[in-house]
Amino acid sequence: MKGIIVGLGVVVLIALFVVMGFAGVYNNIVVKQETITAKWAQVDNQLQRRNDLIPNLVNTVKGYAAHEKTLLEDITNARSQWGKASSVDEKVKAAGAIDKALGRLLLVTENYPNLKADQTFLKLMDELSGTENRISVERMRYNEAVKDYNITVRMFPGNIVAGMFGYKPATEYFKAEEKAKTVPEVKF
Repeated sequence: MKGIIVGLGVVVLIALFVVMGFAGVYNNIVVKQETITAKWAQVDNQLQRRNDLIPNLVNTVKGYAAHEKTLLEDITNARSQWGKASSVDEKVKAAGAIDKALGRLLLVTENYPNLKADQTFLKLMDELSGTENRISVERMRYNEAVKDYNITVRMFPGNIVAGMFGYKPATEYFKAEEKAKTVPEVKF
């Protein structure tokens, strides 16, 4: 009888350790998923800051480059897509469209020396440049949080706990566009 009680006690202790271990893994997964949400919020804040600068930038450029109407409409449309986006995936795509449109805008402004000398334009470009740097840092932090979470839900024993509770790897990484990976040709 005494042996059965000791054996039962050992089984209960082992079960308790297993449950506590799984609880710790589960809590770790929850923390990492919440970290992704918080990091995304930081990316979202910086993208919104950029979005708020765009109308002023477009209006400043309009005065100098009236015939660049298509480009200015593209920027406005990309900004509007951002406003309509409801999921992280949609916002990532909308942010990419804004990146492209702003890149084209910067190329166009090279043709307007008076615009490049305009104090309002220079201030807005400075603000935009600072915001782009912040976006880059926040995207990097977000990607690191996604990577950390994905590793946790794919490695043992996290994969077992994640599977039991329906946690799946996150897929929303920010990636460089293919054309950004090519080295520009410099000619003298």
